[in-house]
Formats: sequence, structure tokens, C-alpha cells
Amino acid sequence: MRQDRPSLRAGKLPASKFSALLTIFAALGACAPEVGSNAWCEAMNEKSKSDWSVNEVTEFAKSCVFKTYDED
Repeated sequence: MRQDRPSLRAGKLPASKFSALLTIFAALGACAPEVGSNAWCEAMNEKSKSDWSVNEVTEFAKSCVFKTYDED
């Protein structure tokens, strides 16, 4: 007997599920503060230092520790 249900073989994901996952990830990404902003600096201060990536350490140093202000 053959069952009539979608197959997920070979890593194929139905388009509707792919679209739903893409929407969820886009929404979650939009919730994060902009890197280098004051809100981001505060969030990084709350985050465990052992969880920081190399890029986050570099950006934190540039944006939060050695903050420079543009002179107009």
C-alpha cells in the first residue's frame, strides 16, 4: 500500500514549511538591537562573556569601550 503524504527524503522541505520557517527566522532577527547601538551594548553586558563570539568582542570593544563621537 502506498501512502499519499509528502515525502521529506533527500532533505526536501515542502515550500509551505520552508516559507513558515523563513518568516519565523526573519521575525526573530528583526527583534535584535542593531550591532553597536546603546541597546546592543547593554544587551552584551548582560550576556555571559563566555558566550561572546570573536566578532562580538571586537564590535563591543569598538562600539562600547572605545566609543568615538563624530564631530559635526
